[in-house]
Amino acid sequence: MPVKKLKPITPGQRFKIVNGFDTITTDKPEKSLLAPIKKSGGRNNQGKMTMRYRGGGHKKRYRIIDFKRNKSDMPATVKSIEYDPNRTAFIALIQYKDGEKAYIIAPSGLKVGQTVQSGNKAAADIGNALPLSNIPFGSIISCIELVPGKGAVMVRSAGTFAQLTAKEGKYVTIKLPSGETRLILSDCKAMVGAVSNSDHQLLIGGKAGRSRWLGRRPRTRPVVMNPVDHPMGGGEGRASGGHPRSRKGVPAKGFKTRSLTKSSNKHILERKNK
Repeated sequence: MPVKKLKPITPGQRFKIVNGFDTITTDKPEKSLLAPIKKSGGRNNQGKMTMRYRGGGHKKRYRIIDFKRNKSDMPATVKSIEYDPNRTAFIALIQYKDGEKAYIIAPSGLKVGQTVQSGNKAAADIGNALPLSNIPFGSIISCIELVPGKGAVMVRSAGTFAQLTAKEGKYVTIKLPSGETRLILSDCKAMVGAVSNSDHQLLIGGKAGRSRWLGRRPRTRPVVMNPVDHPMGGGEGRASGGHPRSRKGVPAKGFKTRSLTKSSNKHILERKNK
């Protein structure tokens, strides 16, 4: 799917690169699958700001996504490919044989009119969700469960994919987009194919206002703060700021924050690439 570089008829369009939206087939979502979103602006229930640099943004409605795909062995037809303001990937509206509609994360290459299915009897075709034990070696997969029946939690953002590399006993070995290799229970479901909208990483906003539309407020660099506000602040003139670290002093580069006693450590065979 191509991206568009606009002619610089205004300063904000000089470096702007936008999505072509060639695969999108409709701009009207399914009303029965919408839910309201209440914005917090980074405030908690006492009205105190607990998360900085958030606020504003365009009003959005949540699209209810079926991450569980638990309607087994019933074929569904793809009705439309749609834009979702709440995620980087595109979503697909499917309608099951009994008339029920649902949204799923759209894999790359899915077209309107195609049939998708989930369950043990499903073929390993693009858009189908089936247990990892039924997926062939070397397959490109996405939307992976970590706990059987709990729903997909990994590999859901635009253009990402994982690869199934081995099967042993009740576990399968998955190579994740981060480069990490880990074991996952073979009963967990995954969708065949990579996630759609792989060109998302090429987009450039072009102006500060585009970040404001997304609900992001201007961010103050730690280096220009005072020492009372941040460990990297202070100094005479243009000081470099010292070692990169967070506001609470946790080092930002190369410091391992993962717990050494975490129960899932034994499932990680190879750490992610540095």
